[in-house]
Amino acid sequence: MKYKLDATDKQIISLLQKDAKMTTQAIANKVSLSKTAVFERIRKLEKEKVIKHYTAVVDPFKTNQGFLAFCMVQLEKHTQQYLIDFEKNITKIPEILECYHVSGTYDYLLKIRLKDISEYREFMVNTLTQIPHIANTQSAFSIGEIK
Repeated sequence: MKYKLDATDKQIISLLQKDAKMTTQAIANKVSLSKTAVFERIRKLEKEKVIKHYTAVVDPFKTNQGFLAFCMVQLEKHTQQYLIDFEKNITKIPEILECYHVSGTYDYLLKIRLKDISEYREFMVNTLTQIPHIANTQSAFSIGEIK
């Protein structure tokens, strides 16, 4: 049975997405429930995997990763083994923050963070292009973050 979210669950999720360190009491005050009720709802959301995990959003410029690139990757063929091989390799590369299997001309969209364009070139030559089955790539670079 699929877990059904109500308006209060959605409100709790929204608050946690803005500040995952918000105390149960602070959430309870905002959603007009007791601290215990909020605690139980959060545990249920975690148990049902609605909340998959908690993370910290880090300023990439302060960690020397201010350069954001999006790389579209096209594989040579669309065989199951090529997909499995590519995905297995991609998960091992820390500079790749996100990887999406997409429709269209390209097969995958990668979100990559590095220091600068020189480091990106080195990454492409020495890391990404070493992965088997890649036929073509196309890169786009972030000029600024809007949302």
